Amino acid sequence: QVQLAESGGGLAQPGGSLRLSCVASGSSSNIYVMGWYRRAPGKQRELVAIITTGEASSGSTEYAESVKGRFTISRDNPKNTVYLQMNKLKPEDTAVYYCHALNGGVHWGQGTQVTVSS
Repeated sequence: QVQLAESGGGLAQPGGSLRLSCVASGSSSNIYVMGWYRRAPGKQRELVAIITTGEASSGSTEYAESVKGRFTISRDNPKNTVYLQMNKLKPEDTAVYYCHALNGGVHWGQGTQVTVSS
């Protein structure tokens, strides 16, 4: 079983920045993709960004169009950690952000709230 622990959410002003972190533990040695999804009020959960993980991976990334150029996903393989640096935040980025991992099974974190408001 894989456990995912998110941190770093909170309140930011429009144009501001936040950084989310997700640490994987448990049976995490064979995780090959990690990433972030979000669910805004009244909307379906959507992909934000994903990255391939593991020492043998290239660290290739994929982003939602709405966050390209503003958000950056990165990884620290020895720490089993993935980060999401969010810059130039907009009110429409307000959502619960969920960490996600794949290792043959699908695993989700509990979610962390991000609110962008003046």
